[in-house]
Amino acid sequence: MLWVGVFLVVGLALAVGAVFVVREAGRLTHEPPPVLFSLDAAFDWVVERVPDEVAATLTPADVRRILAFQTEYLAQRGVAENGTAHASPGPQVVVVGPDVVDYILGRAAATGEAYIPEQVYPVIEVQFEYLRAIGAVSTPVEGPLDPEFDDGDGAGQEPD
Repeated sequence: MLWVGVFLVVGLALAVGAVFVVREAGRLTHEPPPVLFSLDAAFDWVVERVPDEVAATLTPADVRRILAFQTEYLAQRGVAENGTAHASPGPQVVVVGPDVVDYILGRAAATGEAYIPEQVYPVIEVQFEYLRAIGAVSTPVEGPLDPEFDDGDGAGQEPD
């Protein structure tokens, strides 16, 4: 009789565990966990891959500063979070271009550092390669960003 009780308790514990595992697996299928960004890991990635002609003009501290300013910029744009709030639903647009470079150059100048765009662009491009590699950034969106403005050809141009 003791063995029957032990088997029932063990069977019940396994059943409860299986229910939790199946429930979490289903939830993760529909809602994958957020990608975690580490500035230290990004720094290591960028320092290893930044072009030599740029690396010759920047110190490791410069690269770390540029990455920190880029992360700050993305947080201000609402596409990065610190884990205390939930991200907004739907895709978020991140662009590598003059806006982020201008922000980095301005922030650097405000802290007494002077960079030129030719130093900043390669660093942020390698940084976005890192973000793609960890799954934080995907490939460009095909088709309309807003279905309301789809004109039927998939170009998604806004009406005049």
